[in-house]
Amino acid sequence: MAEKDTKKVIRELQQRINRYIRLTLKDIKTEAKEEFDRNFQREAFFTEKWKRRRYAQDETRGILQQSGTLRKSIRAEIMEDNKGVAFTSSVPYARIHNEGGTITVTRRMKGYFWIKYREAIGKRGYTLKGELRRTKKNRQLSSDAEFYRAMALKKVGSKIVIPRRQFIGTHPDLEKLLQEIARENIKEVFND
Repeated sequence: MAEKDTKKVIRELQQRINRYIRLTLKDIKTEAKEEFDRNFQREAFFTEKWKRRRYAQDETRGILQQSGTLRKSIRAEIMEDNKGVAFTSSVPYARIHNEGGTITVTRRMKGYFWIKYREAIGKRGYTLKGELRRTKKNRQLSSDAEFYRAMALKKVGSKIVIPRRQFIGTHPDLEKLLQEIARENIKEVFND
């Protein structure tokens, strides 16, 4: 009789452990993804501010946000056999921005920047006399045009240094959040 009771207790304990793991991983997936998304609002990796762009006069646009594609591309997935949570991004430039590094200028890049330069100077507003209007938009376009022109004039094979602007990874603030999730889930699963 005691053996049946022991097996029943072990089975119930294993069920609670499995429930705890599933619940904790689900909460980690949700909360960590929200924190990584908040890094774009903070323009920092938790408390570590990102380096500002050199040619950025448009303060309304976030540092890593031109179209929002990078921010929206962050995915969180519970790994097979509940081994953990994996965070990924489908955009090819996510890694270079998250880790920093250098890229080599190619002819194709130069062509892209010349196109963007022409787009930037073509959007300027002019007065009836043909003079450039002194508007905020024109000043912004000139800084954008300046950036695109500088990039287009770089030599093929030269290097561009991309500073590290981490948005996914481990941080002491994240560790505290994960510990809190674990404590709350232990109370919920094992204290009934």
